[in-house]
Amino acid sequence: MALTPPVCDFGWRAVDFELEDTQGARHSLSSLCGPNGLLLMFICNHCPYVKAIIDRICRDARDVQAMGIGVAAIMSNDPADYPEDSLANMQRLARQLDFSFPYLYDSTQDVARRYGAVCTPDFFGFNGKLELQYRGRLDASGRMPAAPDARRELVAAMQLVAETDRGPDEQVASMGCSIKWRV
Repeated sequence: MALTPPVCDFGWRAVDFELEDTQGARHSLSSLCGPNGLLLMFICNHCPYVKAIIDRICRDARDVQAMGIGVAAIMSNDPADYPEDSLANMQRLARQLDFSFPYLYDSTQDVARRYGAVCTPDFFGFNGKLELQYRGRLDASGRMPAAPDARRELVAAMQLVAETDRGPDEQVASMGCSIKWRV
């Protein structure tokens, strides 16, 4: 289990990248960013923390996209050690859950390293100038989903970003499985 740093590094600039999604399309920051910002989510298929909230991730991604914020998920784990995270399984999951966002494969793990991603899920919310404004959790869920009426922290934060270009001062770190780095 890993926790992201407890304090958002407000204003940190998103690092450009180009990754392929589960359908073979290539994406970069400029192609992903919406007029009001960008939400990047480091997730994977096998993590019990992600599995506990994947339906909420899909729901919240649609709500965030409706705010004019682009959304993408990035899988950076080493599938040699975690076959459930293979490209074929990423494709299956994206299809099965009808992802409204691209599911990108970080095969070199360079993007995760450059962003300082530490766990799955790990959320990075940027404003329209691609300055970091949120590095918190989705909601109070852990290995089990939170109550259905749990505060939707990610959605509330990204709404604030869409309206003001600034994230909330108070943020609770995300918790999940550590990124599975190649040795």
